[in-house]
Amino acid sequence: MTEVISAVEAVDVRFPTSRDLDGSDAMNPEPDYSAAYVVVRTSTGGEGYGLAFTVGRGNDLEVAAVKALAPLVVGLPVEEVLADLGAFSRRLTGDSQLRWLGPEKGTIHMAAAAIDNAIWDLHGRREGKPVWRLLAEMSPERIVDLVDFRYLQDALTREEALAILRSAEPGRAERTRHLLAHGYPAYTTTPGWLGYTDEKLVHLAKQAVADGFTQIKLKVGADQEADLRRLALARSAVGPDIRIAIDANQAWGVPQAIEWLRPLAPYDPYWIEEPTSPDDILGHAAIRQAVAPMKVATGEHTHNKVMFKQLLQAGAIDILQMDASRVAGVTENVAILLLAAKFGVPVCPHAGGVGLCEMVQHLAMFDYVAVSGSTEDRVIEYVDHLHEHFTDPVRIREGHYRAPVTPGIGAQLHPESVARHRYPDGPEWATTG
Repeated sequence: MTEVISAVEAVDVRFPTSRDLDGSDAMNPEPDYSAAYVVVRTSTGGEGYGLAFTVGRGNDLEVAAVKALAPLVVGLPVEEVLADLGAFSRRLTGDSQLRWLGPEKGTIHMAAAAIDNAIWDLHGRREGKPVWRLLAEMSPERIVDLVDFRYLQDALTREEALAILRSAEPGRAERTRHLLAHGYPAYTTTPGWLGYTDEKLVHLAKQAVADGFTQIKLKVGADQEADLRRLALARSAVGPDIRIAIDANQAWGVPQAIEWLRPLAPYDPYWIEEPTSPDDILGHAAIRQAVAPMKVATGEHTHNKVMFKQLLQAGAIDILQMDASRVAGVTENVAILLLAAKFGVPVCPHAGGVGLCEMVQHLAMFDYVAVSGSTEDRVIEYVDHLHEHFTDPVRIREGHYRAPVTPGIGAQLHPESVARHRYPDGPEWATTG
């Protein structure tokens, strides 16, 4: 009998990170890192795991959105889905009534990401390959078939995308060997959460350097005097040769961002991340012009590939920060990587959260092997939170992500972690409220 997708399950999983202010920043002072956790099952016992990351309240809406999309998926023949993942992605994002809630943005789009990532996980498991390698070994033609060029053709054509991939093809094998031997550069946000004391900041910054990281990141934007003090402490702790990025998490308007950043310049911030509304493309461009040579980075809240296209067309960013579950999963992120390569902008993925490190590493590694061919000025964010709950957690050594070798995308949680942190009836929540 034909193998079909038999179920799409979604569970509300929340971790009480607000208790120790892990993840705290100017706009998210008390987040509870959470996941709309998805399991795709097939009629022959196959499984794929994915998730969409949230920060607590509202995760129930994300789970509901996944369940709303499930009827579009259940019953589809598995072989047909995996043979044309571009068409599958368009099916998820193209339902006329559900698309109205976006289109291609927000809760419904993130639900599509959770399902798309789970399907890629299923694909990797069936092929016995981690997703980065599964993608990197596809032909340029098959990779390009993943991309919906309808809204991109004024910036990137199918022929240009093929040329990018074909030019990188001869070096794939050597870059794969290098990746497996040396890993992919990382930076860490672990020292920089806004709720941490100065002492904790200094200790963790020094520890990051000792662990081999060449870049750290601090949260800013709530109190300018505190930002000056904390940035001075961090610079003193790590020395002049370590990059320090700063992240405002959308705290400022455009003029305020420019004025706030000028006094911080003597401490040589490498980039300012999300200095204003993530939707304000021209605002990012104005800030970038005003604060150079400080770089401008954004992307973790960028809705879709069209917004990334416009950020690149407008010269609004120096660093593109894709996210594994903000846009519609692996498939849409392939298009974004090709756009970044066309415009010559480095990709430094957003991670942290729940499972984002585990998933987004595959995108960056695919980019290195098969798209950009480079790790220059490219780093993946790393945050030391919640990895113990995953069956294949990230591995960091000497400031580098080690390339995953386990089949899939790495999003599978331990069953006991799901049971304990399921909201609202898991023991972690039932006993504490």
